[in-house]
Order: sequence, then structure tokens, then C-alpha cells
Amino acid sequence: MSLLAQFSDDLEQLVARASPAVVGVEHGRGHGTGLVLAPDGYILTNHHVVRGGRRLRVQLHTGEERRAELVGADSPTDLAVVRAEGDGFSALPLAPPEHVHVGQLVVAIGNPFHLERSVSLGVVSAINRSLAAPDGSMLEGLLQTDAAINPGNSGGPLLSAHGEVVGINSVVLPYAQGIGFAIPATTASWVASLLIRRGVVERRYLGVAARAEAFEPARASSVGQPRAVRILQVGEGTPAARGGLRAGDLVLAVGPSPVESVNDLQRLMALAPSPNVRLGVLRGENRLDLDVEGEARPQARAA
Repeated sequence: MSLLAQFSDDLEQLVARASPAVVGVEHGRGHGTGLVLAPDGYILTNHHVVRGGRRLRVQLHTGEERRAELVGADSPTDLAVVRAEGDGFSALPLAPPEHVHVGQLVVAIGNPFHLERSVSLGVVSAINRSLAAPDGSMLEGLLQTDAAINPGNSGGPLLSAHGEVVGINSVVLPYAQGIGFAIPATTASWVASLLIRRGVVERRYLGVAARAEAFEPARASSVGQPRAVRILQVGEGTPAARGGLRAGDLVLAVGPSPVESVNDLQRLMALAPSPNVRLGVLRGENRLDLDVEGEARPQARAA
């Protein structure tokens, strides 16, 4: 068998294994795609897919429709969790960050323009992209792909060749071709966990503008990690200002956990058991520990 024929067969088998975990999500104002997270009916999708609806319908790969209800939504990450009636659903695993690389082949599955379970093939074009959302907020840490993503693909999986979900398809640029964006599986994992447990993601506000920054190899070796988060601006009177954080600081850690992206910083702040957190900071060549008391700012439960 030729390599091309083997690749075609492998791709066909991958899609066949994954398709039962991909569902259509609909309500009166819109439609999109969802990814089954657990056999008991928890389904991950985009916030913008379910916005304005609590009573939903999901369509399984068999064509069967089931009623579903909104569990919780998080607009800053454009993620939401719904729960469908019944059980016995097929689920797919979410990939850890070390399994995601620029250049790897990926497959998008979704329901663009009501064309159920459409499949497209591409690569991961870039990681850690930032993009302005329609409401003016910033989506951070996105995966960029050239796999075809269209309206209706939103909420569907971006799959690796190993059948892991590397991202949740979310954003397209209407004026561009071959440029789509997905929310990374690492973000989807922790946000979905909090939405299932609490129905809401309670963020602790620092009051900074920040971006991820990669170290040169020698600096990365001395610091002990490849990336950190650069503080660009600190708002006057904010928790960050009161804790001594300054523009130009590099945040290396929250408590014992390393920070290599803005998503890491958001995740660790949200999961911290107390509003009081200790930030490991690099200021010039000096390492500092700053105690900051973040202000809880819960997101609304309704979509």
C-alpha cells in the first residue's frame, strides 16, 4: 500500500473514532458544534454558540436529538458547558500542552452552515496567539490553524493525528483565508472543570495588562523555564499596584506553579484556594516574591 493510501485510511479511521463525540448544538438564536467531555452528557462548546439560550438541543452523530441545559459559561475564554439528557455518550481526551506543536497535522470536525460533521485537514500554524473578540475583550493563548473553519464549526474539536483534542474551534477572520483559531485544550480543561463544579469561573482581578514572552535559550536555562509573562501596565490603585508589581516585571510563578503564558496566570489565579497569592517575579536580574490579594470578579452564570 502506498504512503498516500495509508494516510487516507488512517485519516478515515480517525474521523470514524472521533465523530460519535461531536454533536450539533442548537437553540432559537443560533447553532454550532459541541464536544462530549464525559459519558454522562457534559458537552463543551463556545459561549457565543449558546449565548441567549438556556434550553438547548443537541444532535448526536446518529441523528438523534436530545434536550440539554446550560451548566455555565465563561465569556473571557468563549467557552460554555451544557448537559444533555441521558448517558452513554462517547467522549474524547483533551491533549496536554506538550502534545501541541507548530506544524503538526490537525483535523477539524464541525457543523458549518448546518453541514453536519464536516471534516477539514490542516496544520497548527502558530500557538499563543492573541485576538480581539467581537465584544472588545482579548482572547489569549489561541492556536492558529489553516484547517478550514467556518460559522457553525464553533465549539467543535481540533484533533491531533493521535485522536486527542488539541483545541476547541472558535474564531474565524472573515476577510482572510486559511486562518482560523482554536482555544487550546489546556484552557478548555480547567475552564470546563470549574463550570461543571461551580457553574461560573471566579477570576481574581490583578489590574494589569500583560503578554507572554519567550526567553533566549541561555536565559531560559538560568531562569529554569522557557517563557514568562511580561507586565506591560499596572493600573493605579489595583491589587497589583498595592502588592508592588511594576510595569516591566516578569511573572515567573503563582505560588509553586510556573507561569509561561497569560492563560497560566489566569488559570492559577482562578484555581488558587485563597485571594492571597504569592507571585514569583523577575525584576531585572533580581528575583522577588510579591504577596498580592486579588479581587474576585465572578462571571455571570447566564449565557
